[in-house]
Amino acid sequence: MDALMLLGDEALAQGALDAGISGFYAYPGTPSTEIMEYAQRVKQAEGIHRTWSSNEKTAVESAIGMSYAGKRTMAMMKHVGLNVAADPFMKSAFTGANGGLIITVADDPSMHSSQNEQDSRFYGKFAMIPVLEPSNQQECYDMAFYGFELSEKYHVPVMIRLTTRLSHSRAGVVRRSPLPQNTLKKPDDLFQFMLLPAIARKKYQHLIELQDNFVEEAAKSPFNLFALKARDLSKGIICTGLAYNYLREAFQGDQIPYPVVKISQYPLPEKQIHALYDSCDSLLILEEGMPLVEEQLKGLAFKGSKPIHGRLDGTIPRAGELNPNKVAIALGLPDTFGQAVPEIVTGRPPALCVGCPHADSYLALNEAVKEYGRGHVFSDIGCYTLGFMPPYNAINSCVDMGASITMAKGAADSGLFPAVAVIGDSTFAHSGLTGLLDCIFDKSNVVIVILDNSTTGMTGGQDYTAAGKLEQICEGLGVEKEHIRTFVPFKKNFDEMVQIYKEEIAYNGVSVVIPRRECVQTLKRKHKMEA
Repeated sequence: MDALMLLGDEALAQGALDAGISGFYAYPGTPSTEIMEYAQRVKQAEGIHRTWSSNEKTAVESAIGMSYAGKRTMAMMKHVGLNVAADPFMKSAFTGANGGLIITVADDPSMHSSQNEQDSRFYGKFAMIPVLEPSNQQECYDMAFYGFELSEKYHVPVMIRLTTRLSHSRAGVVRRSPLPQNTLKKPDDLFQFMLLPAIARKKYQHLIELQDNFVEEAAKSPFNLFALKARDLSKGIICTGLAYNYLREAFQGDQIPYPVVKISQYPLPEKQIHALYDSCDSLLILEEGMPLVEEQLKGLAFKGSKPIHGRLDGTIPRAGELNPNKVAIALGLPDTFGQAVPEIVTGRPPALCVGCPHADSYLALNEAVKEYGRGHVFSDIGCYTLGFMPPYNAINSCVDMGASITMAKGAADSGLFPAVAVIGDSTFAHSGLTGLLDCIFDKSNVVIVILDNSTTGMTGGQDYTAAGKLEQICEGLGVEKEHIRTFVPFKKNFDEMVQIYKEEIAYNGVSVVIPRRECVQTLKRKHKMEA
């Protein structure tokens, strides 16, 4: 078949489609968003489930349900989304899979669009399941086939771990002939997905017994490379996933003089790594993210006097993305950083779009809380987090999805007045509802501002599950109807907006204020499509 020029995310989606997937489940989050977006726009995916979930937890649970029915399925998220999905993810290692089940997580080293730097391989190790880490777009595609096959062979979920650079870079991908979808088939063991303690204990023991099989699969994996013969044995190199490309780039196409083990499937292929360790004077570990491999190699299995270099000893900086320059320096090769950026080129901080409805909402909120001083507005994760930046300086926190409401509640419980939470409409659907329930139960003195721009704006304008239903949801949860207020955030409505904010701040109880105006970017796209 013809080659396609695809992002890493798109290559994985295309691979899953060609491998006979029946359903994609996801919540948008950079750098994983494009997996679902690709599935939503290609004709081949028509008839396959591919709508956004409310959050990552519901996505994984839905994927487990489709696997129960014998179908191949994938749940996708960014690294912090796996925190949200951790409960069903960890349990899925015990329930196992019926139809092939892949959990795809895209990590964001250097925090290009994230709140932390986190390495999802640790979750895979924690869950004791196979982890696949592609090094290029072709492997992204091929690993969809391989991951489903591996999942169905051992009846376990399989994690595919991507990183930002791979997710968002393009390369040619050669397709295979598509496979049909699995037929509907319930588990042979109808107790397979029943995790009562007596059953779960047996499941855990079975998972432990599978570990040797997983190591054997890694040892013969087509994605792992064991180039143990080399002319220079002063050091051996272990590189994982994308790091292998940086190693090759450091030598500019010349043969790498050192023995190399490339790891793209976990658990670690211990026999080959031991062979590398025994044959070399030292080891250099190149991995994107945290020092997972390095920590394992410094454990009991690798006692000895030979030095192991990587992120832990500072050979590679502990924080931030790996790149060819860092690899070159670690190898003692010339610095490849390139020329300095000219002074005329200056950084441009992120900012709310011109015409963004959140700007007018913040200006009015600032005016309403002005008499109380700064430090009363708890925010959340989305476009509106940019309200922290000048000229608004409107918010005082950003921790995790949904935290604005519960932090405001905690602050109100401590006596802080006023306590205002700002949350987006999609984020509210993702993880704000339970926090609001806590506020209602405790009759907390909080004002919750749900910024409704009719989309998931931060990640490109995706649909979300509570669209058009915010007032009904809030009233249904128990917010008094007269304290669910809406307005249209325009400068001409400034006085009205300020007055509504002030009235609800004065009310001793739970208030919800909903500034509602469509995102200017999605509106532009609609007008362009209609033109």
